[in-house]
Amino acid sequence: MSTKTAGPDCLPDTDSQPDFNRRHVLGWVAAAPALLAAYGATRAVAEELPAMTVFRDPSCGCCHKWVEHVRADGFSVAVHDAASMKAVKARLGVPAELASCHTAEVGGYVIEGHVPAVAIRRLLVERPQGRGIAVPGMPIGSPGMEGGAPEAYDVVLFGAGEPRVFGRFREASPI
Repeated sequence: MSTKTAGPDCLPDTDSQPDFNRRHVLGWVAAAPALLAAYGATRAVAEELPAMTVFRDPSCGCCHKWVEHVRADGFSVAVHDAASMKAVKARLGVPAELASCHTAEVGGYVIEGHVPAVAIRRLLVERPQGRGIAVPGMPIGSPGMEGGAPEAYDVVLFGAGEPRVFGRFREASPI
């Protein structure tokens, strides 16, 4: 039985282990300001989003799913059941051909139907002339209408001349 004597070849590599741990900790310490700044910027964007008011028919089953979608994206949402959605849409200037099941107001704009949150954010940043944006009907796969094979659909800007396509989407993603 041979025994190895403690020499430079058989000593544990104590230098590399502490360096790794020190480097790891120092990396996190160095990254902390950037991580905190990113967290603060994300919170600032969420805090800058205007509050949204949603009007819906109390018998509609998909509106709450759309509300969950926009809340998950950082919007603060107040929901009101409306006895006459036709009256709400008329008051807010939603053209009949663009109508859907729920109508929202946010940042001075009208949001009609299953509009993806990313399109609403774009609207609020770009601030185009118009009354609002709409997803006519209830396309399968749009936010709140998940299930089945997703359809491509248009988000339409309305209220400044002829309605025009503001974006094309599949599910909640631009295409």
